[in-house]
Amino acid sequence: MSLYRPLSYLYQWPALDLGNVFSSPESARKMVKLKAFDKFDNTSDALEAVAKLVEGTPSKGLRKFLKANCKGETLAVADSKLGNIIKEKLTIDCVHNNAVMELLRGVRSQLSELITGLGEQDLAPMSLGLSHSLARYKLKFSSDKVDTMIIQAIGLLDDLDKELNTYAMRVREWYGWHFPELAKIISDNILYAKSVKLMGNRINAAKLDFSEILADEVEAELKEASVISMGTEVSDLDLIHIRELCDQVLSLAEYRAQLYDYLKSRMNTIAPNLTALVGELVGARLISHGGSLLNLAKQPGSTVQILGAEKALFRALKTKHNTPKYGLIFHASVVGQAGGKNKPRIARSLAAKAALSIRCDALGDAGDNSMGVENRLKLEARLRSLEGKDLGRLAGSAKGKPKIEVYNKDKKMGSGGLIAPAETYNTAADSLLVQTTVSAENGVKEKKDKKKKKKAEAEEEEEAKAEESSKKKKKKKAKTEVEPEVVEPAKKEKKKKKRKHEEEETEEPAKKKEKKEKKKKKSEA
Repeated sequence: MSLYRPLSYLYQWPALDLGNVFSSPESARKMVKLKAFDKFDNTSDALEAVAKLVEGTPSKGLRKFLKANCKGETLAVADSKLGNIIKEKLTIDCVHNNAVMELLRGVRSQLSELITGLGEQDLAPMSLGLSHSLARYKLKFSSDKVDTMIIQAIGLLDDLDKELNTYAMRVREWYGWHFPELAKIISDNILYAKSVKLMGNRINAAKLDFSEILADEVEAELKEASVISMGTEVSDLDLIHIRELCDQVLSLAEYRAQLYDYLKSRMNTIAPNLTALVGELVGARLISHGGSLLNLAKQPGSTVQILGAEKALFRALKTKHNTPKYGLIFHASVVGQAGGKNKPRIARSLAAKAALSIRCDALGDAGDNSMGVENRLKLEARLRSLEGKDLGRLAGSAKGKPKIEVYNKDKKMGSGGLIAPAETYNTAADSLLVQTTVSAENGVKEKKDKKKKKKAEAEEEEEAKAEESSKKKKKKKAKTEVEPEVVEPAKKEKKKKKRKHEEEETEEPAKKKEKKEKKKKKSEA
């Protein structure tokens, strides 16, 4: 730490050309003079002081140094925030303007000449070491860089899943030439690899015990299929390589389980509310897609909802189709529980709650997951209400459930029904059998009469239609008879005109011949 007393006043600096003043050490010594200098004991003290200055607060050593050497004087500072803090806490007047920045730039350019005993060869490595220490300190304690472990872990987890599936399918295809029936018996890839590693050749299946790996029913089916298998024979060298591939599959599966546990613990410590709301894998993928937890906290709920579906979004905007309703958030358990119609609604609500949880995790002080658990309970209640409404509409009316009344035999039907005693059986009605038969016969006769009337009406209508159609035909015939009479004289006139024209045409060449003959005779004469 060093202080310099300017040999000219502050109001004179703008008039001076400070670039020329600090061009040489002699002119720089005329401009400023070293007043006080304090050396750091070690690199850790220097790192602590510089870290405090970067944050905008003076360290303890700097406060003591300023109190001892700056009483009643004006201090030129490069940071206005630091100057305000020094003025409030130490009651020292501070100045910050363009002239001060030019002066400090000049002092830095001639620092090795202004401080006796400080060489240029010593200043460069010291400043480089301090900058490296400051960079390591920022990376170590920066909240922005903590979630890089989550981003790397979820990326590695996805790569492991792809590799594991590739290796497992290769084991199935390779060993399937020897024992093809095993692929249908065991569907799980890990159990398949364990069984192949233990069994080797299918002939050994009858002698081995698979109780630690498979269920009793599956084991019995495997042993039966090994006896009647249609696969080809393989050599011992082939089985050695197949077993080594099975070891690779099992080791990858074991490491994947360890990596998932690590990711789960990191997510619960860094983003507990987001983890409680959407789960470890979905939360880690959201952070990885956003770049960091802080960048994700700056996004609104609408962006969080479609995060991961950018390609589909821009395609929809380009083709003017419907935009996607969800992206990575579709894999959350709450969205998966919803029905087809309710998925967009639940996804929108979940995205809004997730945005709040992310901001709480990134910028909040509380380290518990109470907010995430509370929001998840609210979303589950909303999902139940949406599903329940649909069920209620299907079961009853749109306004509500139908009222189910208890049957009462004594209650009369109608709007003004009163409760009355039940009617007893009337025996006198048994003597009316003849009357009922007669009334039934009368009803049959009336129906027959009605049918006859309908038939008669239909026949009359048909006759009327037939008469109308015959009249129309007659009128058409009369018209056709009149038209030829009118047309015939016109045709005769046309024929006469044609004959005259033809006669004229035949007469003209005859006259021309006569004229020519007359001319010849005259010329001869």
